[in-house]
Amino acid sequence: MRKDLAKNERLWHDWVMKPKRIVLYARVSTKDKGQDTRNQLDQLREFCAKQDWTIVREYIDHVSAKTAEKRPQFQAMLAAASRHEFDLVLFWSLDRFSREGVLPTLKHLELLTSYGVAWKSYTEQYFDSCGIFRDAVISIAATLAKQERLKISERTIAGLQRAKRQGRVGGRPRVVVDREQVRKLRKAGQSLGEIAAEMGLSKTTVARIARGDGEGAQ
Repeated sequence: MRKDLAKNERLWHDWVMKPKRIVLYARVSTKDKGQDTRNQLDQLREFCAKQDWTIVREYIDHVSAKTAEKRPQFQAMLAAASRHEFDLVLFWSLDRFSREGVLPTLKHLELLTSYGVAWKSYTEQYFDSCGIFRDAVISIAATLAKQERLKISERTIAGLQRAKRQGRVGGRPRVVVDREQVRKLRKAGQSLGEIAAEMGLSKTTVARIARGDGEGAQ
């Protein structure tokens, strides 16, 4: 905890002392008909001008996907952060930055912090890694993320227990293999690939059965 506080203090000191290179991140869902990023960007640009901050790039996603992997501009922004190409990413609100849930969002913010990059929500003044509430916000977010992990774990355990009561076993379904048929086809001169295609098995499984090794399940 002390290390995290010290890191935040260093980040704050560096932020105050060095030039303000800013990037903007904006996102609208393709499902939000009639909406665009213009309103978000206009106010973000005006805010930066008042702070005498230099906007070095704007990252804009027009996607309905929630996951970061499907947002190319978001990924490009993280990559630029890793190369220290800017000091702070400014976004309209947290739900424009990420809608993946508390845990993934916290990981994104922690990643930016690890790169020495600050982050700020325009409409949520408390959500500011350089603000007076930064430690409290991170602490609350971490607590919520922990609760989310516990809920996921509880749901997984409950699902496994339910499956067990119903006589089902977790994991991939076990493949039943006619080992004798594999051997007959092999003796008849068929290749491993031909047998695999005919019986819906992998060539590795066919070869193992032909040698007499293992149980013959994939």
